[in-house]
Amino acid sequence: MNRLVLFTAAAALAAPLAPPSPVLAQAANNFDMKEWPIERGGRSRDPYVAPDGKVFFAGQQGNYVGRLDPASGEVRYYELEESTNPHTVIVDDQGIVWYAGNRNGRIGRLNPVNGELKTFPTGEARDPHTMHFDGKGNIWFSSQGASRIGRLNMATGKVDIINPLGEQRANPYGLDLDKDGRLFVSLFATNNIAMVTPDMQFKIFPTAEGGRVRRNAVTADGMVWYVDYARGYVGRLDPNTGQTKEWMSPGGAQSRPYAITADGDGRLWVSETGAEKKLVGFDPKTEKFFANFPVSHNIRHMMFDPKTNTMWFGTDSNTIGRVVTRQIVQ
Repeated sequence: MNRLVLFTAAAALAAPLAPPSPVLAQAANNFDMKEWPIERGGRSRDPYVAPDGKVFFAGQQGNYVGRLDPASGEVRYYELEESTNPHTVIVDDQGIVWYAGNRNGRIGRLNPVNGELKTFPTGEARDPHTMHFDGKGNIWFSSQGASRIGRLNMATGKVDIINPLGEQRANPYGLDLDKDGRLFVSLFATNNIAMVTPDMQFKIFPTAEGGRVRRNAVTADGMVWYVDYARGYVGRLDPNTGQTKEWMSPGGAQSRPYAITADGDGRLWVSETGAEKKLVGFDPKTEKFFANFPVSHNIRHMMFDPKTNTMWFGTDSNTIGRVVTRQIVQ
C-alpha cells in the first residue's frame, strides 16, 4: 500500500497518500458515530484534533504518529525514532504535534509540515504516558511505570518531577486541569486522585475503598469526574470539600470503565471495556445515563473538540472514531 511517510528529523520522503478506508458508521441512540479503520494498525489510539481540523493519533505499537483527514478518510504516517512507542499525542495552537515516548523516556515534538523531530528526555519519569497543555508553555504528563508526575517546559526542555506517594506505588495515569491551572491525576494503583498546583504543591484525595481510579475529567464547575475501573463506577470528587459521589456504570460492576471526557454541555462520556465494549453518556444535571451503545473494541482515551461538538477516540481494533455529541433531531 502506498503512503506518505516522514522518516527523519531533517527530511521527509513523499509518496502517494493511503486511499480512504471504508467508514463504519451508525446512528446509535440518535448519535452520529463513525469509526475509520487504520490500515497500518499498530494500536492506533489517543486522537487529538489540530487547529486545521485534521486528527493526529498515536500508533503505539507501530511506532508512528498518524494524521487522519476526516473529510476524505486519507491518512498520513510520520515515522518516529526506534522504540518510541508513542502513547499519547496532543497538538498545540501552532499545529505542532507533541507525543509521549512511552518506551524511550522522552517527549517528542513533530512539525507535520516538514517532518522535523525534536525530543526532550524526561529523566526518572521514564515512561511518559498521558499529557496535557497548561496554557502557559508547559506540558504536564503522567509516568505510570515510574510512578511520577512531570511537567515539561516546552521552550527549554526542563522537566520538573513529583513523586506523589513516595515509596508506595501510585501509577499516575489519566489527568486533567481545572480553570485555575490545578492538575488532577488519577493514581491507578490506588483509589486516590492527586491535585497538583502550578507551584508543584500537591494534595491527595481518596475515593471509595477498594477502588482503582484510572482517568478523570474536570468540568466547568470545578468538579472532578473519574472512573473506578475495579468497581465499575463513575464518580464525582468535589475538591473543595473532598466529598465524593458515585453512580454504577450501566454495564455493572464488571464493566471496567476506562476513558472519560466531558463534552461542551458538561456531560460525561465513558468507555466500558468489560465483556461488552460500549460508550455511555452521563448527565450530571439529571444524574442519569443518556446514551449507551456499542463500539468496535476497547477505548482507552478520548478528547472533545469544542469547535465541532465532536468527541474522538481510538480503539483496540485499530480504528479512530468520532461521535457528534449533540443528538440527531428527528
